[in-house]
Amino acid sequence: MIVAVKRNRKQKLIKFLSLFVVTLMFAGYYFHTSSELQKQQEEQMKAKQAALQEEKAKAKEKKKVEGIIVDEVQKAVSLVGQENVRHVKIIEDKLILICELDTNLEPLMVRYGTMALVKNTLNEIIVAIDVQYILKSRLNA
Repeated sequence: MIVAVKRNRKQKLIKFLSLFVVTLMFAGYYFHTSSELQKQQEEQMKAKQAALQEEKAKAKEKKKVEGIIVDEVQKAVSLVGQENVRHVKIIEDKLILICELDTNLEPLMVRYGTMALVKNTLNEIIVAIDVQYILKSRLNA
């Protein structure tokens, strides 16, 4: 007995088309996910650049504030007289000058007024100047 099997060309065409459609779907999915990943990486890069810019601005501001404080310390020491100053410290938001007992504080009081707090001890004179006041006055000017 001879059996003849007829193959339908439509089945081959359907298999070929379905394979082609599946391949197109995978390629489309690949390109879609790669473009989404690229967008996500660009957003992360922009966020990093913005953070870096902000950090640079903060560093620049910090350097400016530091310069203002150093300048004011120099002015305060020159007003009192460098030979009369024992120590200069910055504690929290106060500039502390430790001076000799026989120091003339009038020029310092004229410049800073009530912002300079003075304490006389047995061995020294301690002057505390508010740094926040100095920064506000210098940054607003």
